[in-house]
Amino acid sequence: MSRRFLMGASVLGLCASGAYADTVLHVLHTNDLHSRIEAVNKYDSTCDAETLEAGECFGGVARVAAKIAELRDQITADGGDVVVLDAGDQYQGSLFYTTYKGKDVVEFMNAIGYDAMAVGNHEFDDGPEGLTVLTDGVSFPVVSGNLDLSQSNLLKDKVQDVVVLEVGDQKIGIVSALATDTPETSSPGPNVIFQDDIDSLTADVQELSDQGIDKIIALTHVGYRRDQQIAAEVPGLDAVIGGHSHSLLGDMDGAEGPYPTMVAGPDGAEVPVVTAYAYSKYLGHLVLTFDDAGNLTKAEGQPILLDNSVPEDEAIAARVAEMAAPIEELRQKVVASAGAAIDGDRTSCRQRECEMGVLVTDAMLDRVKDQGVSIAITNGGGLRASIDAGEVTMGEIYTVLPFQNTLATFQLSGADIVTALENGASQYEDAAGRFAQVAGLTYTVDPAAEVGARISDVMVRDGDDWAPIDMSATYGVVSNNYMRGGGDGYDIFETNALNAYDFGPDLAEVLAGYMAAQDGPYQPELQNRITVK
Repeated sequence: MSRRFLMGASVLGLCASGAYADTVLHVLHTNDLHSRIEAVNKYDSTCDAETLEAGECFGGVARVAAKIAELRDQITADGGDVVVLDAGDQYQGSLFYTTYKGKDVVEFMNAIGYDAMAVGNHEFDDGPEGLTVLTDGVSFPVVSGNLDLSQSNLLKDKVQDVVVLEVGDQKIGIVSALATDTPETSSPGPNVIFQDDIDSLTADVQELSDQGIDKIIALTHVGYRRDQQIAAEVPGLDAVIGGHSHSLLGDMDGAEGPYPTMVAGPDGAEVPVVTAYAYSKYLGHLVLTFDDAGNLTKAEGQPILLDNSVPEDEAIAARVAEMAAPIEELRQKVVASAGAAIDGDRTSCRQRECEMGVLVTDAMLDRVKDQGVSIAITNGGGLRASIDAGEVTMGEIYTVLPFQNTLATFQLSGADIVTALENGASQYEDAAGRFAQVAGLTYTVDPAAEVGARISDVMVRDGDDWAPIDMSATYGVVSNNYMRGGGDGYDIFETNALNAYDFGPDLAEVLAGYMAAQDGPYQPELQNRITVK
């Protein structure tokens, strides 16, 4: 059956050209919204009243809903078919998640009308119980094919291995996989068993192919680099729609690659790989054209920036405002001020010393300075936003540190501290969240060095000076309870820590108190704590 093929880089271009192809499928997709229910500013934090008034906000579920509805109407009116997909990590990142624990996500995803969603690692932040809020509440399938849930009384039969969507007269197969290091980055518990993502996807594609499904999309939460490996190694895929790495693709400044990124598949055909940044700032729009035999013949599109020119869905905006009311007083409380913007962007904090890393580790160390603790280590992935100059509200603090982690103090040998830093560098090329931000020590990282030799020149404070770390000495360390429990691969904190106490104050409260105690506005600066070769 012939379909009108909608071409072009912009939405209107996609919906206005006159070329024809056998079958056209429009894939609208989001990923890594991280509880950005409300609109965000340029730092990916919740917009304040001044920024809203200036028209400088992006995204939010009301804007996502309006743009999806607009595109859906345009595409179907022009004879095309559309699916709306999410690649995971709707949970965690603002006071909405802290307050509503996923019930807000269920309500708004249902209102938007998603067709399927992949499980993200942060959907497990409150354990399997947290994911059940989503699986029990949404009106569409939740999928993740490399999870063996047969041992989980909570999740068994609630997450699908594969999904077949009937779209117009097309049947679209959806396969999925979640990052296998999720037990290190979240809390799925012992009864959620992870299988190899590529093996699982290969088997699931074969299952769908055996059913006669000839259009198959992988909806994944593994990251842009791994998505490209999946496209190269899994036979039978027509596209990979991804999340997890917050990668921006397209023609704009700062993009990691083209949208779509075309990868040669194992059978020689090119497979498009796409993702759409994070925090609801963009809506991905991929257009796939298939011939009569179900072969992909063309893939194109661009992510759509959801800036102030995109109107909000009025009903959803009103509901968001209603749900925000109970947390508004806390969020608007001014606790400190910043003399300049404090950079907490993931591209900084996961691969080098960043201003937010300096601030947070200084705050941690200051809180326990009278407890014999001299070193602070925190994971760059735990820092979730920047802070702009001027007044700093508690809402901004919670956006930077949304996980409700507590301070953890313990003792560790110098050799084990170096092992911990080595772990922090172990996924450097993926900009993984385990990268170590520090206070009370300095170090050099060489990402290209051999495993076990990436860390060098570790120095610890010795009075007013610095001295090489003593591998056999014992040092007092402060981190957070997530890392102390082995999170982000810091197993050494769990197994070798002495005299550990994991129940200190909330890290967000520690940061707010530290900034409030400053003599005047906090002035961000880098201090050459981390050298990258």
